[in-house]
Amino acid sequence: MQSHTKKSVTCTQCGKSFTCKTSLERHMRVHTGEKPFTCDQCGKSFTQSAHLKKHMNIHTRENQHACDQCGKIFLRASKRRTCTQCGKSLTSKYNLDVHMRAHTGENTFTWDQCVKSFAQSSSLKIHMNIHTGEKSHTCDQCGKTFLRASNLMTHLRVLTKEKPHSCYLCGKSFSCIQILKEHQKIYTGMREYMCFECEKTFTSATRLKQHERIHTGEKPYRCSHCNKIFNKSGDLKTHERIHTGEKPYKCSHCDKRFSQSANLKTHERIHTGEKPYICDQCGKSFALKGNLMGHMNIHTGEKQYKCSHCDKRFSRSAHLKTHERIHTGEKPYMCSHCNKRFSDSGDLKRHERIHTGEKPYMCSHCNKRFSDSGDLKRHERIHTGEKPYMCSHCNKRFSDSGDLKRHERIHTGEKPYMCSHCNKRFSDSGDLKRHERIHTGEKPYHCTACGKRFIQSSCLHRHTKTNHSK
Repeated sequence: MQSHTKKSVTCTQCGKSFTCKTSLERHMRVHTGEKPFTCDQCGKSFTQSAHLKKHMNIHTRENQHACDQCGKIFLRASKRRTCTQCGKSLTSKYNLDVHMRAHTGENTFTWDQCVKSFAQSSSLKIHMNIHTGEKSHTCDQCGKTFLRASNLMTHLRVLTKEKPHSCYLCGKSFSCIQILKEHQKIYTGMREYMCFECEKTFTSATRLKQHERIHTGEKPYRCSHCNKIFNKSGDLKTHERIHTGEKPYKCSHCDKRFSQSANLKTHERIHTGEKPYICDQCGKSFALKGNLMGHMNIHTGEKQYKCSHCDKRFSRSAHLKTHERIHTGEKPYMCSHCNKRFSDSGDLKRHERIHTGEKPYMCSHCNKRFSDSGDLKRHERIHTGEKPYMCSHCNKRFSDSGDLKRHERIHTGEKPYMCSHCNKRFSDSGDLKRHERIHTGEKPYHCTACGKRFIQSSCLHRHTKTNHSK
């Protein structure tokens, strides 16, 4: 790495050094938020006089240059330099030289502490902070620290939901200008970054780097808690929240928090009712893409996932995984309130609402609330009279898919539930539970009047009616 002029003045806030006092004063405005240069036309303020001067051209219309293709107005008419490999136009010879390294694979900046090399000195400088652990940019909202000021600004826009950068082609807004630039390549078709291993092309150098790790097997990001390694920094951040319990994304409707923005987006559809994924066969809409894909198998009849224990087939791998736990007895999900275990994460969530009393799903007809979305759907069919599930053997219709499954076993004779004590088989899981109580002696239902206990709720009801009713 080349030597630089000695830096004489240091920022007391973040420790960054500068060659002159003027540069330090300008830098301090990042921390103070001071914008001393104000436009007398519109009142907009700036941290530097040069930025104000450039902004004033908008009002005076001086030094403006129009594109002869689309009419868009620009403040500068820079001499462009064109890449001979992909046709990209750049504003300076330096930018062209840096860009060409994406095609040649040349990385000229290295450091003796690690083998990694970079196409730009600024990229090397930022990378060195990974080794030193220095994160000099701190969010004043949540205290989170960042390697770059630009990352801090993007983070703040996530908190404020500010999206100042708009695509002039479709109107979509973004919090980061780099994401906007990448988005606009959808329309231009520009993919100037190519992998030398498989010749696949990408819209950004970052995406190319991430892809190349598939070939190299490189996983440079290590969890400081359990030493698990990742090939993407984003995957590491998401993983570390398992250890820290951090949930930075908050629902604006119910204060529920999430560790991932995608999970928040999905959750908020419960409140908004948004279902952006629509089946082109029947018009049914879904909040999740995965649910639509699973639904499409109803139309195609495809069930590609087969159980290795009983030959039953499923349209989704997740359903197969859950089903196979019936055979293995595996229950990996444990309630934090009573230690009860479950084979399905959805069953655990529904169970925990018994303890918390949470009922996030409300009927649009009578305002009755439910702890489970499935219970809400089934309830609403009382109002609508809908019976979407039809028996393929006798055409009888049902409002609930579970009722259909149980009914069809009358025709097929299937009995998938086996007693672990005597190997007797049952067509319904409820019947198996009741039967196994004969072996275990469990009597979970007790009379509040005399204390007598029963295996089934129906037996308790009959006892109460016979012996204690007035």
